[in-house]
Amino acid sequence: MSSCRKRCKREMFKFAQYLYRLVTGTLHADSVEDELELSAVRHRPEGLEQLEALTRFNRKELQILYRGFKNECPSGVVNEDTFKDIYSQFFPQGDASTYAHFLFNAFDTDKDGSVSFEDFVMGLSILLRGSVQEKLNWAFNLYDINKDGYITKEEMLDIMKAIYDMMGKCTYPLLKDDTPRQHVEIFFQKMDKNKDGVVTMDEFIDCCQNDENIMRSMQLFDNVI
Repeated sequence: MSSCRKRCKREMFKFAQYLYRLVTGTLHADSVEDELELSAVRHRPEGLEQLEALTRFNRKELQILYRGFKNECPSGVVNEDTFKDIYSQFFPQGDASTYAHFLFNAFDTDKDGSVSFEDFVMGLSILLRGSVQEKLNWAFNLYDINKDGYITKEEMLDIMKAIYDMMGKCTYPLLKDDTPRQHVEIFFQKMDKNKDGVVTMDEFIDCCQNDENIMRSMQLFDNVI
């Protein structure tokens, strides 16, 4: 199991690096000074200042990010199928489609079925440069599949099963079929402090902040850029 976890972390790290390279393109110095073009994005040019205020990227970084994003996604948006195709490249030993679906929904903040440059750069800012609190809020949103403000045991199980499916033969047949449910039972009991059958954001954050392994995982993307 330890080698499997290490491999999973390596693949997630490579995926984060790929995401950044995907949207930054070649990173030529002469393109840094170019003005950001927003013709293909839903917002008009004044959106640049807004994104500076809402993210931890400066103007030059946003210019580079958008240039690369536009090169890869001329329409200005990424649909779910394309997102799944990209993500699945990093987990060829399993089926990453379900987990990629959940991840896509976490990026698709306005729930229009696509990830725009704004959606993507906001999520990227949190994953790469956000505080622990911001990263945990983002993680809670990932687990809260129906977005009702609570995580149920079934939602947590759906995510856990998706993770095991994604790991594929790296995990199976070493683990029993009921292993995801066993893990969820342990995690959920630990998080659901008042035993009301759901985990609130406060319960989720409090439990994660007191878990050394989770806190270490929060640093996974810190050195990507």
